[in-house]
Amino acid sequence: MSITLEPPTARHGTRVDTRPARTDAVIRSLAGVLAAASLVVVTSLWLAGGGIQDLGSWADGLTSLGRWTGLLASDLLLVQVLLMARIPPLERAVGQDRLARAHRLAGFTSFTLMLAHLVLITWGYAAGRITAVPGTFWDLTVDYPGMLLALAGTVGLVLVVVTSVRAARSRLRHESWHLLHLYAYLGVGLALPHQLWTGQEFLSSTAAAVFWWTLWAAAAAAVLIWRVGLPVVRSLRHDLRVTSVVPEAPDVVSVYLTGRHMDRLPVAAGQFLTWRFLTGPGWTRAHPYSLSAAPDGRSLRLTVKALGDGSRLVRSLRPGTRALVEGPYGRLTARPRTRDRIALIGAGVGVAPLRALAEALPYAPGDAVLLQRDTGAPLFAAEFDVLARERGLRVHWLPGPRRAPDSWLGDGAGPADDLTVLLGLIPDVARRDVYLCGPEAWSASVRRTLAAARVPENRVHHESFGW
Repeated sequence: MSITLEPPTARHGTRVDTRPARTDAVIRSLAGVLAAASLVVVTSLWLAGGGIQDLGSWADGLTSLGRWTGLLASDLLLVQVLLMARIPPLERAVGQDRLARAHRLAGFTSFTLMLAHLVLITWGYAAGRITAVPGTFWDLTVDYPGMLLALAGTVGLVLVVVTSVRAARSRLRHESWHLLHLYAYLGVGLALPHQLWTGQEFLSSTAAAVFWWTLWAAAAAAVLIWRVGLPVVRSLRHDLRVTSVVPEAPDVVSVYLTGRHMDRLPVAAGQFLTWRFLTGPGWTRAHPYSLSAAPDGRSLRLTVKALGDGSRLVRSLRPGTRALVEGPYGRLTARPRTRDRIALIGAGVGVAPLRALAEALPYAPGDAVLLQRDTGAPLFAAEFDVLARERGLRVHWLPGPRRAPDSWLGDGAGPADDLTVLLGLIPDVARRDVYLCGPEAWSASVRRTLAAARVPENRVHHESFGW
């Protein structure tokens, strides 16, 4: 592949509505403020309950710190439930990638604080004597109301955390990991009786009771409405069914679906849905697949690469197979766009949502550039050729396997470094919105190059399909 420098494209005045991007920025800031405020509130409850005064003695100090870490752990546990409850305004404003990272950080922090709570509170009740901790722990578990349930919930959370560690997660099938992860909800639910029966800060005042009941109710309502209720309603209302399965590559197929009232399904190009195909055993396991064509109000197309048991079964779907869906999700849409010119950068099947965006987004001829990397023949080559002829999409194929672990380019890109190649293909990339989709490690390499090219972070819109 030869790299040629291209002059910046002239601006053609594509009108971009930046109001959604500004609204989302406000929502992100508000969500961060509310999360921080909740930690301030629980700390205030601890202080009002004599938290500082109790630090005057060894045993009381241990118990006091145990109460504080327990309050923080409980708050963060509910925050992480809300983060992944698929609350539409939050999901649109933040995106699944960033929500998942925040959820992971809150989860590990909450788990660490919960372990500190168990150790400190038991040590304090043991009058500060380390040798009395085992016996005290047994007495607390057996004699105190709700403690057995709390212990069972802790075991469930331990299972979730252990399987979420990257080394363990890489050895699990996605389907198995997803099933184990549901124990988090069990752990949260089993903790409630213990907190209400034995936690003095939970019901110590009207303000404390209102705060905790509101937080618990919000978390429960969010899960029931957006993780359970809305998917059931949409699946029943639209009755999505497979119409055909078309091979795109040796390990990639596109699935076409139609249903009722498709024009009322609030889905946009670039988004993904979580799919369950009713084919028999295993239908309960959901899989996220992106749309690879712009929704037209009559049908949907998703494109799937065989990466696991569930995705391999997609190839064998028969016409008429019913699909249950959650979503749509994802921030890889027109919503965060603020510039008239765009760059689309994708690898492998990650180009699927970019194909939908290339069709749906408004842009003048020459104002949209696609960089597509693949080890084999590029996906949707004929369709991109049509978009190039009819809409002026500029397409560059970057062939071959990655030439180095820290490079996002294929070995066909020649000896030039990643930044030189990027600026050779898109000299004005710093003045564009960049849409990025591909495996996690590859996407991280692209983002490093974009940062070196002075592309502002808030103009890089990315989705990764690593789990």
